[in-house]
Amino acid sequence: MSKKEESQSVFVKDAVFEVTITDIGNDGEGIGKIDGYTLFIKDAVIGDRVKAKIMKAKKNYAYAHLEKIIEPSGYRVEPACPVARQCGGCQTQCMSYERELLFKQNKVRNNIVRLGGFDEAFVDSVMQPVIGMEEPWRYRNKAQFPFGKDKKGNIVAGFYAGRTHSIIPVSDCLIGTPENKEILDIIIRHMTKNSIEPYDEVSGRGLVRHALIRKGFTSGQIMVCLVLNYHGSGDVFVKSQNELVTKLSKVKGMASISVSINTEKTNVIMGTEIHTIWGQDTIKDTLCGFEFDISPLSFYQVNPIQCEKLYGKAIEYAGLTGKETVWDLYCGIGTITLSMAKKAGHVYGVEIIPDAIEDAKKNAARNNLLNADFYCGKAEEVLPDFYAKAVAAGPEGDGDNSTGNRSALHPDVIVVDPPRKGCDDKCLETMLKMAPDRIVYVSCDSATLARDLRILVDGGYELKSVTPCDMFSHTVHVETVCLLSKLH
Repeated sequence: MSKKEESQSVFVKDAVFEVTITDIGNDGEGIGKIDGYTLFIKDAVIGDRVKAKIMKAKKNYAYAHLEKIIEPSGYRVEPACPVARQCGGCQTQCMSYERELLFKQNKVRNNIVRLGGFDEAFVDSVMQPVIGMEEPWRYRNKAQFPFGKDKKGNIVAGFYAGRTHSIIPVSDCLIGTPENKEILDIIIRHMTKNSIEPYDEVSGRGLVRHALIRKGFTSGQIMVCLVLNYHGSGDVFVKSQNELVTKLSKVKGMASISVSINTEKTNVIMGTEIHTIWGQDTIKDTLCGFEFDISPLSFYQVNPIQCEKLYGKAIEYAGLTGKETVWDLYCGIGTITLSMAKKAGHVYGVEIIPDAIEDAKKNAARNNLLNADFYCGKAEEVLPDFYAKAVAAGPEGDGDNSTGNRSALHPDVIVVDPPRKGCDDKCLETMLKMAPDRIVYVSCDSATLARDLRILVDGGYELKSVTPCDMFSHTVHVETVCLLSKLH
């Protein structure tokens, strides 16, 4: 047996080691090495000297549990939340905010280098400093709380522990709004008093699955949507509904109370059937100077303070002068679309969720923006279909909209803000065919961003600028906005 093999043979489950943390993983875990063998240790901070117990061992690496901090790092801070380690929501509360921002800057940079295959010196030349928060607490305007029972049989609401579906009771999440606690307390007391059972994932029984709570930071309006495993059998919830509504409606700012019916055995939280039981169907909020209607199913950025900074950077990158044609793919309720429409000639928005598209159209009308059109469907289907029809129409076009079609066929700017999986191959292919002067890519996952940047650059674009933005303080997630210019 070689010395390396002999050394690795001691790295087995339950073995305990002392190690210094020298790096940070993509999920915020501390990384330490012993004789070339890597330990990934959740809640360990770069610079810590720790004692860790191996929980799962592989050939060249292991996942370990933080047993004791022998010597704390200069970057270590006391988490403000008492359940930060157990809860799966925040991964970096034990790290100073300054070090967290550096971690996020490096995460974006390293993914573009390693996964995108870009030269390190080049990436350093286009990377801009991460946009941080002045006050990185109480920033989330939306939360979804699962309900369950603790070991004593008490009804609880909170968040799932990391990589599990065990609920950690959390009524006052420090990155959420203070009203969340009051609302959850009302719901739990009502359920307990009326013997209303929380949903059980294993058996499929029980009624209350989740509570979605949203707040308009500018308007102050609050929405509560209870997700119910309701089968329409004269449930006790219906009989006691007025009592619950009366209590919830007294919460300051309450404007909408609804229920979402979800009877499927699924990890998807919201059902497609929504019923308003008190107040309005939507709440209002103002973002980037525009007023928006937000429904329970609408996509709306959860951090409005940072969202304005992120979108401001996207608009800057778009370089609008008032004449440009812009496509905004994955547009949600039209937040970026309308922001662009104010400074562009014409903007086209694409979104797969019908309710979001209806909201987007209403938002455009409410803000008197007549230069925005919206299409409902997958970006990877709508864009190629539009392109194919415009090409088939020929240079003369088809009907009164021929000029608009030709302009949209070769837009000045395409903005993409895809989900974590990034852009579909067909969507990227069509973007390259349409050959806009500029592509503004807004990303919530720098790994898929790196992959897509490589495809766009290989397709004839130059990466001009990359700016990370901290939308999700005290978590490992980071948004990024990039500018790409067409090579001529």
